[in-house]
Amino acid sequence: MKEQVIRYLEEYQEKLYAASDAIWEQPEIAFQEYTAMDILCGMLKENGFHVEQGLAGIPTAFKGVYGSGHPVIAILGEFDALDGMSQESGCLEPRERPGCSLGHGCGHHTIAAAAVAAASAVKQYLDCSGKPGTIVFYGCPGEEGGAGKAFMVRDGAFDGIDCAITWHPADKTKLFTGRCLASISATYHFKGISAHAAGLAHIGRSALDAVELMDVAANYMREHVVPDARIHYAITDTGGKSPNVVQAHASVFYYLRAPEAYYVQEMYDRLNDIARGAALMTGTTVEIEYNRGINSLLPNSVLNHVMHSNMEWVGLSEYSEQDHETARKFREVTPDRDVLFQELLDELPKEERPFVEMHRNEDINNFILPESALEPLMFGSTDVGDVSMFCPVAQLHSTTYAAGTALHSWQAVAQGKQPLMHKGELYAAKVLACTAIDLFENPALVDEARQELQDRMGGHPFVSLMPDDVKPKLKR
Repeated sequence: MKEQVIRYLEEYQEKLYAASDAIWEQPEIAFQEYTAMDILCGMLKENGFHVEQGLAGIPTAFKGVYGSGHPVIAILGEFDALDGMSQESGCLEPRERPGCSLGHGCGHHTIAAAAVAAASAVKQYLDCSGKPGTIVFYGCPGEEGGAGKAFMVRDGAFDGIDCAITWHPADKTKLFTGRCLASISATYHFKGISAHAAGLAHIGRSALDAVELMDVAANYMREHVVPDARIHYAITDTGGKSPNVVQAHASVFYYLRAPEAYYVQEMYDRLNDIARGAALMTGTTVEIEYNRGINSLLPNSVLNHVMHSNMEWVGLSEYSEQDHETARKFREVTPDRDVLFQELLDELPKEERPFVEMHRNEDINNFILPESALEPLMFGSTDVGDVSMFCPVAQLHSTTYAAGTALHSWQAVAQGKQPLMHKGELYAAKVLACTAIDLFENPALVDEARQELQDRMGGHPFVSLMPDDVKPKLKR
């Protein structure tokens, strides 16, 4: 059955590449991904899925469902782009595309396309095998700063799902077994009193002073949080450009991250006290706008083992001389490749590092990292974390970029339609489909994965960091 699925995907690959390239050509920011949604929903409908749109009140959140009964296996797909990432395809220097400020610097244009292809292949399996079960593709918008999955989980879009699998483009092929940080983001809007800064400064109350005082105090707070916590900020409103006017309004945007949800909540409460203190010191007022809250990623060893066995069974892609030549050129214009490689080594058990070290100078990381029980802490955040605490999740990284390519870079955008990207997304589709087949063939694995999740949660139910009154920012 797996071999039939592999053949199906190989026959389907040109449609897969056309879809991901089309999404790359028209990048769209979080919750504005209407073109991508139309492409993906069209693929699902063409392949016989029942499509439901507008999940969790988000116009670009949708799912495609096929089959009946349990297990119910979800495949997750992302498709939003990044602002400020405009870049011409294949170009070896930073060069924006005319009239476009967005770009797919994280490979999301391929995540959803390959996931739809995998779900379609699983449908063929269900038809041929007669096995009970349901395959669900989730179109998950707004991963980049929008926390689409967190809203979807909170509002019941994932109810009834037994487990979920997904993938992400990368410069190497491996299981994603790490923990990500839980995160809360909020914007602090200060209001003061405008006045002439020379003649009547004594009656003015500076909102910008309040922002600056808050930032100073937050920087002192950094010393008194756990080492793995992170505090980031950006002043989004300085109150104007005239220094001889007391600023009557100013805003600052904060990201807080920590390994555990309870601790990032504590940090948020402390930061709110700092903001109120800054307002008190300056005679201003502050409005706190809660933007989003996402949970940390929780790996699942049962699903990881199933997925890794299929990564090895499917086998690596074959790369042409042209693939290597293109990768070599991109590697030459990637300044931090050695730093990224060292970070990879640091994530591995010591006994596995010599194997990977042999590949340090290669243009394409043509290997599959061994399965590992380690759960290294990744200092970013992802809304997949909310799904992983609601149902078991496994995720693979597939080689789609030249070795050393960093995500969220112009180099990543430029490689978005290269043959290496296409081969990596086809590989991911094959692994996802074969992993789902194993779960349908042996539903006891799903039960084991769910039991592991319950054990790791300590019997506590999933709690969203997204308050009920917080809504997705659908307009930018």
